[in-house]
Amino acid sequence: MIREFSSADVLFILMAIRWTLILSLIAFAGGAVGGMVLALARTSQARVLRWISMSFIQVFQGTPLLMQLFLVYFGLAVLGLPIDPLLAAAVALTLHASAFLGEIWRGAIQAVPQGQSEAATALALSYGDRMRHVVLPQAMRTATAPTVGFLVQLIKGTSLASIIGFTELTRAGQIVNNATFQPFLVFGTVAAFYFILCWPLSLLARRMEARMRLAVTR
Repeated sequence: MIREFSSADVLFILMAIRWTLILSLIAFAGGAVGGMVLALARTSQARVLRWISMSFIQVFQGTPLLMQLFLVYFGLAVLGLPIDPLLAAAVALTLHASAFLGEIWRGAIQAVPQGQSEAATALALSYGDRMRHVVLPQAMRTATAPTVGFLVQLIKGTSLASIIGFTELTRAGQIVNNATFQPFLVFGTVAAFYFILCWPLSLLARRMEARMRLAVTR
C-alpha cells in the first residue's frame, strides 16, 4: 500500500545519518593508518616496498569502489566469515581510503624540500626521527587540505554501501521511496542531508588550500 511521505519518514532518514558517519569514521581512521604505511613505503629506499605499495595503490585507484565492495562482501562469504554489510563496507572503504590517502600523503612527503631531510641526516638523526620530527610535521601541513577534501568524497562514497544492504543514508531513502513512491521528495531530502554533511567540510578544505597558497607566496 502506497502512503504519503511524512515527517516520520524524514526522521527515519535523519536517523540513518549516524550510520553514514560511523562508516565514514571507521573507513577514514583505518585508511589513515593504511595510508601512512603506504606513504612511508612509497617514499622508502627499499625497492620492494615501493613496488608493493605502488601496486596496491594502482589496483584500488584503478578499480571502481562498487566492484571493491562486491569483492569484499562476497569474498567474506567464500572465506566462511559472517556476511555482515557493515564489516564488508568498512573493509572495502578502508582499503579504498588507504590507497588514496597513501598517494596524497606520499605527494606531501615528497613536497618537503630535500634539504630538510639532508640537514636532519647531518645531525645524525635516524630515519624514524627524521620522519617523525622533521619531514612528517611539514608534510602534514601540506596534506591537510586535500585530506579533508578526500573525506568529503569518502562520505559520499558510503552511499554505495546501500548496494550490499547496509542501511545508511541512501539505503534509508530507498526504503522510504519503496513505501511512498515519491522519489523526488525522498531523494531530494537525502541529497539535502548529504549537502549539510559535506558542504562545511568542502568550505574548510578550500580555506585550507587558500591559506596554504598564501603561505607559499609569502
